[in-house]
Amino acid sequence: MSATLGSGTVLAAWERFVQGEDHVPGVRPLVAISWHRCREQYRIDPHLAEAPVAVAELDHTPEHDVVVAELGFRAASVAHEVGSSGGVVTVADATGRVLAEWGDQATLARAGECNLAPWFCWSECAVGTNGMGTALEAHGPVPIRGAEHWCQAFHNWVCAGVAVRDVVTREPIAVLNISCWRSRLPASAESWLANAVAMAQYPLKRRARDSGAELVAAYTQARARSSAPLAAVDTAGKVVIADDMASVLLGVPAYTPAVDPTLRWNPGLPEFIAAARYATGQAAHDPDWVGSTQIFAHLADEPTSISIRPVFTSGTLIGNLVSFGACDGAPLPRPKESAHPRMQPRRLVAMRDNRIVLLRLPEVSFAESQGNDVWLSTDQGRLRAASLSLDKLDSELADVGFLRVHRRYVVNLNRIREIERGLKGELSLVMDDRTNEMVPVSRRNAPAVRRALDI
Repeated sequence: MSATLGSGTVLAAWERFVQGEDHVPGVRPLVAISWHRCREQYRIDPHLAEAPVAVAELDHTPEHDVVVAELGFRAASVAHEVGSSGGVVTVADATGRVLAEWGDQATLARAGECNLAPWFCWSECAVGTNGMGTALEAHGPVPIRGAEHWCQAFHNWVCAGVAVRDVVTREPIAVLNISCWRSRLPASAESWLANAVAMAQYPLKRRARDSGAELVAAYTQARARSSAPLAAVDTAGKVVIADDMASVLLGVPAYTPAVDPTLRWNPGLPEFIAAARYATGQAAHDPDWVGSTQIFAHLADEPTSISIRPVFTSGTLIGNLVSFGACDGAPLPRPKESAHPRMQPRRLVAMRDNRIVLLRLPEVSFAESQGNDVWLSTDQGRLRAASLSLDKLDSELADVGFLRVHRRYVVNLNRIREIERGLKGELSLVMDDRTNEMVPVSRRNAPAVRRALDI
């Protein structure tokens, strides 16, 4: 397309990539990884000309309604400024369904031709790489320019989106987006988007702190009625407070309230977190639900029974109370019995310069979190992972031979060559890679490592 926006380098890379090549010179990693999802995972037709009608039903809370209202207010207040630049502002929900739009009338009409309009879906899995859909997959403002869009029909658009995320679960709630036809975004677009999201998340942060305090209060009341080890966890499975025995089993400090959602304790136990998240989903539909299961806890050689009871305030679920050694309530399904089994990755996606690298799992020795990136130590060298979160990578690989051994490391158990014990009993893993690199094992993760390696 002669009118296509963006550099010829990006367009040429797009043309090769849609034909099956993986070399993407001149393409930003965020875009290259999005293209890979579109081609390999979502299988979006790059010649799709318009967005489909949104069909997904979305459960949401009153807090989510507050976010959408705040974003609508922000969008309406800047609509004149954006419209004078020939742009449109849209607000969409967590499924990518556009809820409302504002802006230049001529551009709105042009947007309508490709269904950039209310009640149509702009998630990545529906229309490929775009400002709204890719922002739902990433963190922070996401600009998508011209040929960076996966679908050729949208190459004349430039857009930037940013998602508002739940401050506890980090799941997206809504997304705000600016789009321009055959022109650049306003210079202030990305800073305005970031500010709008910060304002929308402010009441969420305040409500989460209040919920943390309410969980501590519910824990205190329950602790007075029972002597069983007890912990209070939020809807993401992070620990807000735990007593002496529960703190040992969870590997977190005892009697140390973590009311602020950014400071809550991560137990590092995939089974425990999965159980807490499952309980959150069940209780959201049945407030009287109580469940039980068994998990492997820290410093325990045998499974430990837990009972999970939801905590509500003003009709809103804020977390769960977890009793250890109890088995009250309905048994949680085993992972293979889950109604929504998690798809295990056959390959890991990484980046080397401008090339997407598809790694077989045995090729990966370990993953390391460093700053805002996750790096993979592989048979092909050190590569940056497509995943933005070590926690997410950990959950995806937990059932295929990988183990979290430290807050910064996830290792491939089949690639451990030796185990070294320090003077004070600390463990280090010598990996089976080109440099025999050593990975530290944290004290809280040592029991899980011993169980996994049968030592």
